[in-house]
Amino acid sequence: MLCWGSSASGQLGIGASEASVFEPRSCCMFDGRGLKEVACGSHHSLFLLHDGSVYASGSNSCGQLGHDKGGWRPELVGALDAQKIAGVSCGQAHSLVVNEQGQVFAWGAGEGGQLGLGAAEEAVRVPRLIKKLCEHRISQVMCGKQHCIALSKDGQLFVWGENSSGQLGLGKGEPSTLSPQPLRSLCGIPLAQISAGGDHSFALSLSGAVFGWGKNSAGQLGLNDEQDRAVPCHIKFLRSQKVVYISCGEEHTAALTKEGGLFTFGNGSRGQLGHDSTRNEPLPRRVMELMGTEVSQIACGRHHTLAFVPSTGLVYAFGCNTQGQLGTGLRGNAKSPLPVRNIQPLCIGNTHTTECYTIGKIHSGGDHNFLLLSTTKEGSSCPEDFRIMNTTKSIAVINSESLDSWRMKLHDNSDSSITNDIILLFSSTACWNASFLDQSDDGHFKTNPKVPGIDFNAVRLLFETLMKPAFARLLEQVCALRYTFLFFFSSFLKSIMYKSIVVFLLTGGKALLMPVFLESYTSAALRLLEKLHKVNLKVHRVEYNHFYIPDISRLVDIQEDYLKWFLRKADIKMRYPPVQGSVTLCAYPFILNAQAKTTVLQTDAELQMQMAVSGANLHNVFMLLTMEPLLARNPFLVLHVRRNLLVSDALRELTVYNDVDLKKPLKVIFDGEEAVDAGGVTKEFFLLLLKELMDPIYGMFTQYSESNLLWFSDKCFVEHNWFHLIGIICGLAIYNSTVVDLHFPLVLYKKLLNVSPTLDDLKELSPTEGRSLQQLLEYEGDVEETFCLNFAITREYYGITEVKELVQGGKTITVDKTNRLGTESIQYVFSDSVQEQYSAFSSGFLKVCGGEILSLFQPSELMAMVVGNNNYNWEEMEKNASYKGEFSASHPTVKMFWEVFHEFPLEKKKQFLLFLTGSDRIPIHGMASLRIVIQSTAAEEHYLPVAHTCYNMLDMPCYQTKETLRHRLTQAVEQYEGFSLV
Repeated sequence: MLCWGSSASGQLGIGASEASVFEPRSCCMFDGRGLKEVACGSHHSLFLLHDGSVYASGSNSCGQLGHDKGGWRPELVGALDAQKIAGVSCGQAHSLVVNEQGQVFAWGAGEGGQLGLGAAEEAVRVPRLIKKLCEHRISQVMCGKQHCIALSKDGQLFVWGENSSGQLGLGKGEPSTLSPQPLRSLCGIPLAQISAGGDHSFALSLSGAVFGWGKNSAGQLGLNDEQDRAVPCHIKFLRSQKVVYISCGEEHTAALTKEGGLFTFGNGSRGQLGHDSTRNEPLPRRVMELMGTEVSQIACGRHHTLAFVPSTGLVYAFGCNTQGQLGTGLRGNAKSPLPVRNIQPLCIGNTHTTECYTIGKIHSGGDHNFLLLSTTKEGSSCPEDFRIMNTTKSIAVINSESLDSWRMKLHDNSDSSITNDIILLFSSTACWNASFLDQSDDGHFKTNPKVPGIDFNAVRLLFETLMKPAFARLLEQVCALRYTFLFFFSSFLKSIMYKSIVVFLLTGGKALLMPVFLESYTSAALRLLEKLHKVNLKVHRVEYNHFYIPDISRLVDIQEDYLKWFLRKADIKMRYPPVQGSVTLCAYPFILNAQAKTTVLQTDAELQMQMAVSGANLHNVFMLLTMEPLLARNPFLVLHVRRNLLVSDALRELTVYNDVDLKKPLKVIFDGEEAVDAGGVTKEFFLLLLKELMDPIYGMFTQYSESNLLWFSDKCFVEHNWFHLIGIICGLAIYNSTVVDLHFPLVLYKKLLNVSPTLDDLKELSPTEGRSLQQLLEYEGDVEETFCLNFAITREYYGITEVKELVQGGKTITVDKTNRLGTESIQYVFSDSVQEQYSAFSSGFLKVCGGEILSLFQPSELMAMVVGNNNYNWEEMEKNASYKGEFSASHPTVKMFWEVFHEFPLEKKKQFLLFLTGSDRIPIHGMASLRIVIQSTAAEEHYLPVAHTCYNMLDMPCYQTKETLRHRLTQAVEQYEGFSLV
């Protein structure tokens, strides 16, 4: 083994105390012992031997060596003695290994959750098993600076740790996570390799598709910009390059192609891209000085890159050289590839035999490097080319070439692993997709929307084999997975066909097909999707939103579609023929996203309002004809309330109305105020009423300090009809398309939709209590002795201690491994202890919003519709604003207004939104649906701006200076309650 670069902490393992090694130096520590792999962290290294043992050297500031010995020479990580390790990886100050059984162990710095152990610990000095990955067989692990990714044998990708730049790929706004989470956006894609940089990540598919996500400040994702990505993005520039390997530095990335081409992109400030410049490159660019040669291996350090060319036996290096990490013997950075010194094939021998040392594998990380040498006897063939090719060893694969040999093993039952791989094939989309990639003439590299790259002969051969009598036993096991298989196989086809067919039929189909065929084909495609959706409800393999057609609102008129569906259900013949045939998409609600469902619900509410108003008007006409005008009914639901007695007045008013009245359009009148309610007064009514009802003085709800969320109090002194009132208010808010600010957890909306609460709901409401219960459920030791718990909860109310049994006789039943289900605690918190209060709330809510339409929603969608969201995009609000009077986008006062607004802190911006619209939350349709109007007034500069919340309109004088505008606008938004004449 040769090593060079930074050695200040002992990471080279050569025992010397010198800070840097500027030329490759021999390290004899593992001579003759079979060194298999090396992993490099920022200041430490791991050494994996062929016998599965692991050694470590370098900095041990956070316990990243896994032993307490000195770090100048590699020392055995003794805690892993019982394991045969198959792979190693290092982060900034933490370490990961995976054993032959696919189990992952972690140790070192853990403050960012990068150890995946479920808790943030500053230093873990002994390797620990990551329990959450135990049910998966992990084949690859990679460490970033403070995050990790792992690839399982069945093709699933898991991520954990820091997510400040989106490096976990879980989505925008998702927090860092302390334990592994599945990255579902790449589910079903057969991945060959994963890689992690400082704060960015990459995944490479078997067909050569490259996906990147995370920090992109220097263009290290290769997407031609410098915007971070919170979800995996396809690097389209590399689509046709046949990429077989990816390596990441701290802020740069290198890609190796099948033909030996090297592409680099990202931060080039130290020359680490090899393009003879220090510019950043936001798009992958080929290293021109290595063209004409075939690179077989690449490795990225923190700010430098290595590339091996087997035809010359040379290793080239470029980038930062402050610690000698280029190994050129020179000082100073290199912007173009330079050969590393003293690396040539070497032969040593005597009269009997000669051993030739050839380049094996190169490893780089931090500011140091290792090069493993391989030996062959003279006269024997040289070791295989170590070109890192696109292989499928990390995933279970069946193909036509291997099936012939497998058939014999299956028949003789001589290899149980073959049977297991076939079972895995039928239970994993990724394995299925990987198994039947076209391997002929690199067919799998040609995969695109028009060319599936599938070896259909292999598919046919597999099923012909399994249908023979000799494989009946195996077929029985496969049939046990029939629903799962049906879903996975169809899901794969769906992803490339079925949803696309529906979209095509809704767009271009009308021009190409006769109406009868268009209707038939559309109906058939939707029914097939419906079957797949029903299967998914049983197996829960993909998220419900995988069935959404995102552009559905653009493709069809949702309101018209709902009305057709409503009339058909009511068996009412339409007077005119339907515009788009008789197929209604509302009959297949699983394809509708949250925005489309909200439109459906609002359309249904408008329809019911029209029916209620028509009923009242018809009744009034009849009363006039019968000379009974005093019995006339108001076509509106009118509430007269006083500000100082808002709760009691609202309770009094709502109790006199029946269920039909609640379906009428709502109008609110504040006593003594002259404002006409065109929507704005209603917004304020909901805001003030709910704010008062949630006041702790009433004791109706308990606020959990950790989460700042509310839940029903099991000890309160108000009548249950108050909870009924809150339910009606929430239902009326939805019914009247008003966003309300309710700090309830997701579990409330689950219960409204008859979805059972889970441990995750307890962790959202009370994180400490939830983590404690999870620790109890996962504890592997003596539960009874360690926790000393029974099935009872002790609560204290106003100095009185009360014991509640979770099950009958719970005080006498000890919690042990056999009965620790955890469901009793969850049931008690969310149901048993607050049954009466919740029942009163839900009956009020469902009185207004119950019915079939509500069942279309998922809990998270229903929650977003009630409380809106906080996905603020202030630039979009400015873009969509319109102007009246002498104002325009270029008017000096308008320009000053937006300058002042954008300088406001977030809380002040939200306060302005509340002032102008009656809510500081964004409707479910997004910021684009929030269109504000700014109109000029003739008032003098000492007047304040005035908001018309009914119309999202702001009246503003033509202020002459920015400071005056800032002062007047600030005064206005801080006095937003109440209506007055302009």
